[in-house]
Amino acid sequence: MIVISRGVVLADDEVEITAVRAQGAGGQHVNKTSTAIHLRFDIRASSLPEEYKTRLLAASHHLISAEGVIIIKAQEYRSQEMNREAALARLVSVIQTLTVVQKRRKATRPTKASKERRLTSKSQKSSVKALRGKVRHSGE
Repeated sequence: MIVISRGVVLADDEVEITAVRAQGAGGQHVNKTSTAIHLRFDIRASSLPEEYKTRLLAASHHLISAEGVIIIKAQEYRSQEMNREAALARLVSVIQTLTVVQKRRKATRPTKASKERRLTSKSQKSSVKALRGKVRHSGE
């Protein structure tokens, strides 16, 4: 079971995990062991609530393909098990961040005091800048 939030959990069989060979430097070890993890999660076929599915499918995220599949490759660790945990943690993180409900912004107006503060600071700055001009001597 993969816990997304209090009321949302995913079954283990909804996530397809494949071990593949990692890229990059690592010598002989990287050439003979499959430690990297390739995780695929089909949003449409999942048991997520419909609200979650629509939010995930509407989001433009580099991990979500055009077909609605989240694809994660984890290869930062030398251990296959640690890469598996990292991939699952990244999946949970992506789902949680993309399904957060944004608070509606309540429109407010500036207070009278804040308007006055802004205007006094503007006039102060303008007077300082006015003094920066060329210095003219009266005897010239």
